Amino acid sequence: MDFLDFEKPIVELEKQIDDLRHNLSEEHVDVEIDDEIRRLEQKCEKLTKKIFNNLSEWQIAQLARHPLRPKSLEVIKSISEDFQELHGDRMYADDSSIVTGIGKVKNLPVMFIAQEKGVSTKEKMHRNFGMPKPEGYRKAMRIMKLAEKFSIPIITIIDTPGAYPGIGAEERGQSEAIARNLFTLASLRVPIINLVIGEGGSGGALAIGMGDELMMLQYAIYSVISPEACSTILWRNPDETEAAADAMGISSLRLRQLGLVDIIIEEPLGGFHKNPKETFVQIRDHLTESLATLKNKNIDDLILERRKRFKSIGQFNEI
Repeated sequence: MDFLDFEKPIVELEKQIDDLRHNLSEEHVDVEIDDEIRRLEQKCEKLTKKIFNNLSEWQIAQLARHPLRPKSLEVIKSISEDFQELHGDRMYADDSSIVTGIGKVKNLPVMFIAQEKGVSTKEKMHRNFGMPKPEGYRKAMRIMKLAEKFSIPIITIIDTPGAYPGIGAEERGQSEAIARNLFTLASLRVPIINLVIGEGGSGGALAIGMGDELMMLQYAIYSVISPEACSTILWRNPDETEAAADAMGISSLRLRQLGLVDIIIEEPLGGFHKNPKETFVQIRDHLTESLATLKNKNIDDLILERRKRFKSIGQFNEI
């Protein structure tokens, strides 16, 4: 099913419109049908605005995982030119859930590090559903150091349910690989922009998510734990996912209110998948503007600000 439960009324209207269009022919235009199509289009737009202006945190989480939502590799290829993928961690294997490589964004060389979920069932399995293993994070670290060596800014694209929790991953040092990435990112002498396009799941996302500026698409999420897991642990009931999502505040708007997000990139009405091209342009423009600003900053000041930024997270004053 390529639509969510709360999208069902919209999909039904869109189907009615498509059926009416199918009945129209270029040789014989029925004025009444044409008028009915316009009426339904207006009704559909009004309904979509009403639904999307009142989304709950859980509905936004569902939208962030939408089956038609563009994935990282499509984003990279759409916003950059001359992208060349780089493979392997030079230690164990090439983890395909992490995509890395060099490209140009408006003629500016950048290094991409992204989490890729895959599109088809076969590709999703090949990409391990976007859940990186230690070798994926070590590949990311190798590319970070390569970018530093050649003074190339880094763009990380985050879209993962979390780091892979399998036995093999633990045996090969999953937590060490994540911690080593954070340690490396804290001192990396190049500008770093983090972009969340879908799910930002816990430490698996944070392992490539420490940078100088955090951008999120409007209907992306970023959380320490999934709403399903939170519901099971805190409520001891898997059916309390909506309450868990609301309590955690996982949407871009809630996170910006907490001072964690710098830029929210607006999505088309209905979400990223409704008009990817429009969103790609917005992403490219925001990245270009931020890269120009960050590149003009003194690198020592940038690193100091980066560290202060993450040290301040979670600070509070007792009453």
